Amino acid sequence: MKPAQHPTALRTQQLLVEAGISTQVVEFEQPTRTSAEAATAVGCTVAEIAKSVVFRAKSSGQAVVVVASGDNRVCEEKVAKLVGEKLGRANAEFVREATGYAIGGVSPLGHTNPVKMLLDVDLQSYKTVWAAAGTPFSVFPLTPNELEKITGAQWADIRLES
Repeated sequence: MKPAQHPTALRTQQLLVEAGISTQVVEFEQPTRTSAEAATAVGCTVAEIAKSVVFRAKSSGQAVVVVASGDNRVCEEKVAKLVGEKLGRANAEFVREATGYAIGGVSPLGHTNPVKMLLDVDLQSYKTVWAAAGTPFSVFPLTPNELEKITGAQWADIRLES
């Protein structure tokens, strides 16, 4: 683990500072693309990873970003009901165009275009969660309250029941 050096991770760090969040974006030699990779790199549980799952709203074409606990699968039906639109899959090109980030590094802030966003209520169970900082090798810690502050998003039950 080392302080951020990649320009995108540094931009995320600056956005966090501007939002009044006192945290440090860190980078790893190994990828943090998946929740499991990030949890291994950080040394936390998979559930403490705040993963960004991106969908494409079918009627508006807008990106819908769900920041979910790394343990949870996202229920597309619940999210569609909450945002008022049917959802479709978001391919890598759409994710990069809509958010400015590559899959595996989508940060919960600093998107290039407006997005609809929801926060997984299960993240509120943890003192600290870890979110992507714009690259597949960078993350940052923050509290659930800070996550709500930087996103302005609502907490919701988005977990797919098995």
